[in-house]
Amino acid sequence: MPPKSFDPGTFRDKPVSFVRRGGRMTPSQERAWADHHEKYVLDIPRAAAATSVADGVARDPEQIFGRRAPLVVEVGSGQGHAILHAAAERPDTDFLAVEVFRAGLARTIIRAELAGLENLRMVEANAPEVLEKLLPEESADEVWVFFPDPWAKARHHKRRLVSAEFAEITARALKPGGMLRLATDWEDYAVQMREVLDAAPAFERDFAGEWAERFEGRVLTAFEKKGADKGRAIRDLSYRRR
Repeated sequence: MPPKSFDPGTFRDKPVSFVRRGGRMTPSQERAWADHHEKYVLDIPRAAAATSVADGVARDPEQIFGRRAPLVVEVGSGQGHAILHAAAERPDTDFLAVEVFRAGLARTIIRAELAGLENLRMVEANAPEVLEKLLPEESADEVWVFFPDPWAKARHHKRRLVSAEFAEITARALKPGGMLRLATDWEDYAVQMREVLDAAPAFERDFAGEWAERFEGRVLTAFEKKGADKGRAIRDLSYRRR
């Protein structure tokens, strides 16, 4: 099979960090977006598609947040449960939520406003393009990939986000010594992730044994609990950028 490509001109036909766009926002989400998205959501130039990132638009995190601090990037932040909790617990760290579903970002904005968070920003874009084009090289201290779409059918496995190319893109964005943290409740995807990252020259395991311990910085969400209630084992992985 041909290698994956995250080129924005073709990404609707190629593996990306999401399944599809869609879903209506509630009235409260629409109000939150209208009132506060300029505060939280980065305004970035696009390439060929609505959630793409144009070439040559790298943004310095120090300029985004107005300070120099450790940076954590969450790929596929959903409704923001994990990153909101982390941003509240770690005010000395900056957090960037990457999500293509505007309703999820709007709900994250609502909760960020209620919590008065100043160390959280968001970007409505395809995550591999954010890591490859928007963030400068070696700018992130951690990248989180929690419960990405498993593309459960065997014929769809090629669409899974975590691939050799994604590992390269993520390594580019991470500082030396930076961490890539992953979690999934699909056993075969967990095995695939481990195989991909074990083979990635830019990464080394940060765990002993078969799996990493549960990342204590990941708040337990209803989504994770639902998977566990169905009898699925939650698998964590952690890799350090060489």
